[in-house]
Amino acid sequence: MKKNLLILLCLFALFSTKADAQFKDYVMKGGIQYNQLMPFSEYKASLSFLGRAYLGFELTNLVSIEIGGGYGQYKTTDDFHPSVGSADEQYVKTEIIPFDARLRLSPWSRTAKNWNPYFYTGAGLTRFKVKDLPSGIIIPEYAFIADGWTAHIPFGFGTEIKMGNNVLLDLSANATYTFTDMLNSFALKPYKDAYGSLALGLTFTGSNSGMLDNDKDGLINMREEEIGTDPENPDTDGDGLKDGAEVDQYKTNPLAKDTDGEGLGDGEEVLQYSTNPLNRDSDNDKLNDYEEVKTYMTLPNDRDTEDDGLIDGDEVLTYKTNPRMIDTDLGTIGDGIEVGRGTNPLNPDDDLPIEAPREEAIKVGAEIVLEGINFASGSYEISPGSEDVLDKAYLSMRDNPAIDVEISGHTDSRGGREMNMNLSKNRAESVKSYLVAKGIDGTRIETNGYGPDQPIATNDTDEGRLKNRRIVFKRVR
Repeated sequence: MKKNLLILLCLFALFSTKADAQFKDYVMKGGIQYNQLMPFSEYKASLSFLGRAYLGFELTNLVSIEIGGGYGQYKTTDDFHPSVGSADEQYVKTEIIPFDARLRLSPWSRTAKNWNPYFYTGAGLTRFKVKDLPSGIIIPEYAFIADGWTAHIPFGFGTEIKMGNNVLLDLSANATYTFTDMLNSFALKPYKDAYGSLALGLTFTGSNSGMLDNDKDGLINMREEEIGTDPENPDTDGDGLKDGAEVDQYKTNPLAKDTDGEGLGDGEEVLQYSTNPLNRDSDNDKLNDYEEVKTYMTLPNDRDTEDDGLIDGDEVLTYKTNPRMIDTDLGTIGDGIEVGRGTNPLNPDDDLPIEAPREEAIKVGAEIVLEGINFASGSYEISPGSEDVLDKAYLSMRDNPAIDVEISGHTDSRGGREMNMNLSKNRAESVKSYLVAKGIDGTRIETNGYGPDQPIATNDTDEGRLKNRRIVFKRVR
């Protein structure tokens, strides 16, 4: 019966818990333990043992309670009384079945990674029964078999060692003081029987705490333990970004305040300056982000802060110009233009005027929508007010006599297709006639009407239909 009870306790401890190994937040854990005993009594100690199964329940991260029971043998050698037999006949063997509750303190469990030292004390009851007495020794005390219950106090220290995802190795040194002197069937006042032990055990944790997110930072506790972050602190490195955001969103190091090491904290880069915390020089202008923000006061996300044609790094490192001024020497010519034409951007005396560039003709194949040319509804007669746009088209063709164009008319989808095809063609012809009347050679102009076939917007709205009704110039030669 007693052996069956021990087996039941062991099986319950082994299979009632399923989770990752935890030194804290485990809720419940259990295990089995072997104790090599050293009896303390009136007699000489002999090889003794105790097997034990236990369940532990967490009260706080530092304090837990453990309930356990076991079965063992308390074995001593009667070297106090004279013997007439052999040495093997001098043993006193006592069966012990202890049950106890222990209060355990784990001072370093909050920070423990692989080792978790602890101390404990407790109280319990032991069922004991002497099984064998020395056959070669005759004393009055051996006339009856000691059998009963006694209170006991266990205390000791040990450590848990993480062995795997759900297994802890338990090593401990223990002492147990009983309130009886009859574990060896012989009493010699004022001593009570006791025993010490060295124990080896396996503990299996039971908890889903590894799947929880205690600090609400987006990382579950188990993942934080793997990474090395503090599951009780949402921002382990104090850089202003939660650990989960650093790991999963920004790919920064949650254990380093400044991942790229340029001087700006990861939180500053992401939240204040919108720079890349993984790149020392976010805009690749040859100045790191810290220098731009703290030293030169330039924009760390804009290669050319003042848009003078020179990147900030070249201005600072090569040309010694002010990256926040378009014209460092205030000579009326921008720094980028001066560098480009070979003058000194630090000397205003060489800032000569620049000849205005001539407007280039449009390229072959390029199209221009002549916005502002209007026609009466259903008519190809050009409405008043269209002259400004038509005159600009005329000047462009006059100033570029080598180009030929196609003028195409387009309509929306309302009305019949054949009508719209004719209407668009006639409107293109009206525009051509205006230009020819102004002096443009008619052989330089082709006309086509595409009706509703080439829309550039939806025909389901007034705005879309307005865009589709248009005159387009396209250079063909």
